[in-house]
Amino acid sequence: MLAQPPRAIFDLDSTVLTVYGHQERAEVGYNPKKRGRPSYLPLLCFEGRTQDCWEGSYHAGNVYASTVAIPLLELAFAKLPQPVGPVRVRADAGFFDHKIIEFIEGKRGFYAIVARLTRPLKHRLSGLRYRRVSPGVWAAELRYCPQSWPGPRRFVVIRRPVPEEPSAQLTLFQMGGYSYQVLVTNLTLTPLRLWRFYNQRARAELIIRELKDAYALGKIPTKDFAANEVFFQIVLLAYNLLNWFKGLCAPAHLQRATLQRLRQRLFLVPSQLVRPGGVPTLRLAPSYPYAADFLETLRRIRRLPSPFGVT
Repeated sequence: MLAQPPRAIFDLDSTVLTVYGHQERAEVGYNPKKRGRPSYLPLLCFEGRTQDCWEGSYHAGNVYASTVAIPLLELAFAKLPQPVGPVRVRADAGFFDHKIIEFIEGKRGFYAIVARLTRPLKHRLSGLRYRRVSPGVWAAELRYCPQSWPGPRRFVVIRRPVPEEPSAQLTLFQMGGYSYQVLVTNLTLTPLRLWRFYNQRARAELIIRELKDAYALGKIPTKDFAANEVFFQIVLLAYNLLNWFKGLCAPAHLQRATLQRLRQRLFLVPSQLVRPGGVPTLRLAPSYPYAADFLETLRRIRRLPSPFGVT
């Protein structure tokens, strides 16, 4: 489903699953909505164009995403078909770590990661020379080496006037009537194109929300950690199966549809039991408004080549 040769985009993200019992390895960690409650931390890697869940791992709630990101990336890179084009990785400030960046560079990959706004970095922002790159958007860049990093990297700063709509995707810092968003990258894109490229990662947040609401990712079915981890992987498999179904079988206007919408359009189909010539037959109900979508899906399924060479 990737282009030939494949050029993948990996979108890293994590979420918090709050626990309301005494589940194994549920620990108190970062939990912005239920402070002080134990939780689990799923770590997820999506392919940015196909929206497939490329890899996922399950952890105790007191684990930092940056400390378990490299094993997940190793598995994600290992799944890529060969030969493969350069991989681009997008991630929020939870993955701002020089070890992750060095790992991606070691794979000859590219990255756009939100920088954690430390005090030394904040002090640098006011002294930069900004230029207008779009209405209401100014940009600057600098070479900067955070403390304990082995060398400087390219940092791109986006400045916009406040007030503005809050962003869930970028770390915002307000100063002097402006908000600042900082990305560290080794891409050669212009600041405006880099900013827009990173913002496309917002789809990962929407997928996680759907996984929780429609696929029961937020459900903790047992007290056993291994069983809960298996349930988590089954949820990811179910999501991928539906994602492949949409890409291969659904009409074009439904290939971005949510599970709930597909249920309404294609899966919960009203029918009538009739007996033409005495043969019990199910037919689409005349009141069914999505018959054209349903029949087009069947046609696309019939046109699929068999993976086993059987027609």
